[in-house]
Amino acid sequence: MRQLDLVVIVVYLVAIAVIGLRLAGRQKTSKDYFVGEGSMPWWTVSFSVVATETSVLTVISVPGGAYSGQGFGNVELALGYVIGRVVVATVLIPLYKRGGFVSAYQYLGTRFGLKLQGLASVTFVFTRLLAEGVRLFASAIPIKLLLDEFGVHAGYRVIIIVLTVITVVYTYLGGIKAVIWTDAIQMGLYLGGAVLAIAVLSGHVGGAGFSRALHAGEFKLFDTDFGLAHILTSPFALPTAIVGGAIFAMASHGSDQLIVQRILATRSLRDGQKAMIASGVFVTFQFAAFSLVGALLWSYNEGKSFKELGLSSSDNLYPNFILHGLPVVISGLLVAGILGAAMGSLSSALNSMSNSTVADIIRSFFHTTPSEASLLKLARVMTLVWAALMAVFACAFSTSTGNVYLTGLTIAGYTYGALLGAFLLGRIVRRAGEADSVVAFLVTVAVMTYTVREVKIDVTVGGATVPTAIAAQWLVPIGVVVTLVVGGLMSLFHRAPEPTPARPTDDEPKPGQGQVTAAVQQD
Repeated sequence: MRQLDLVVIVVYLVAIAVIGLRLAGRQKTSKDYFVGEGSMPWWTVSFSVVATETSVLTVISVPGGAYSGQGFGNVELALGYVIGRVVVATVLIPLYKRGGFVSAYQYLGTRFGLKLQGLASVTFVFTRLLAEGVRLFASAIPIKLLLDEFGVHAGYRVIIIVLTVITVVYTYLGGIKAVIWTDAIQMGLYLGGAVLAIAVLSGHVGGAGFSRALHAGEFKLFDTDFGLAHILTSPFALPTAIVGGAIFAMASHGSDQLIVQRILATRSLRDGQKAMIASGVFVTFQFAAFSLVGALLWSYNEGKSFKELGLSSSDNLYPNFILHGLPVVISGLLVAGILGAAMGSLSSALNSMSNSTVADIIRSFFHTTPSEASLLKLARVMTLVWAALMAVFACAFSTSTGNVYLTGLTIAGYTYGALLGAFLLGRIVRRAGEADSVVAFLVTVAVMTYTVREVKIDVTVGGATVPTAIAAQWLVPIGVVVTLVVGGLMSLFHRAPEPTPARPTDDEPKPGQGQVTAAVQQD
């Protein structure tokens, strides 16, 4: 019977590539390739944002975390993310949409100059290569376990290469339109799978099962331990989740090209704002659904430990139920949904990295003026280049990397503070010039590297003192403060820069400045 599941998975992989290409149409310009000429429906873009930030490990680790004591802590995190997205929709999206940009970092170019624009873009693609490479390898881990159950014994490298090749097909040919449409489909599949799992589990455990889970604390939403050490080190402490999570979301959704690019594909400023805020609502619902799966699995398994269930870790809990607790074909669809989560985050990363390379790095460092046809060709070539590099980086791993979700947050902690800080420096410190911004950016990255790697806080766990890293959500506000302080102090030692037509210092960039063709021309 497992052959039917395999057929479902193969049909899905082929269908998603074909559907993506059919819905995308043909691209005639690089702007169409990168932002779909600003023609995408807001709800589709919102789904794409959610799929972009959702990896395989998110899909399988949230139920396992809820089962093992986190309760609905991820929903608490999402509430902070919603607040951050509202701020982004209000403050930053108007800058991007009114400027006609195809890259978030083009604002930095108009405000500070091409050096900071190029530096921010290089930082973005390097950080994204590291983070997505880790996520791509991590995606192969549960997929390998699932395929082993089906009798298909494939190595990590084979899985990574197959996922990359299938994803590149529609990303290379269809551009951002194919990415957004397939993301929306894939989000519907894995989220629909969670709803289906909830329905099946509810039928098994009944009202009594809900009551047992509630009294056992499986539905706990807020972490109200307000000890300073706990707040600074736990991602689920209430202030960390709400305040730190809001600032983290401002960086991840306001200064990271991976997300901003999707918002730039909407039809209008209002649509972009709706897509951004709605994505926060959808993420909250998504975390709630997967947390509920974990709580119901606790009742379903009568609270047994992972060892008693024969599982090696919490990440095996949800896949084990998919394979052994659901009917054939249905389990195949849910496995396809897990594959979809991996492909969604990968396709988004490839297109945004290609975008930033063409719109930011080429303009900043090469000062060339390619034709529109050359730009489109270059965009596709860079998609292939980044896909190959990411696959090579992911294949370099040979063992599990631990909690990949938190690993990804920590990698972002090196640079997100500097990126968001640069945008806020341009908005808040009017005197700041190009040299101030570049020095502040570099100093912040150096300070955050030291903070992430060396700074530990003693936390008492089970009567023992354990040195613990600062929670990832606090890394962004620390970086923002460093950027503003360094940039602000440096700006006091020179005269305020005079506005010029070539590089205005106004908050609002001039309409139309951000088209890709203009983006690669010299000032």
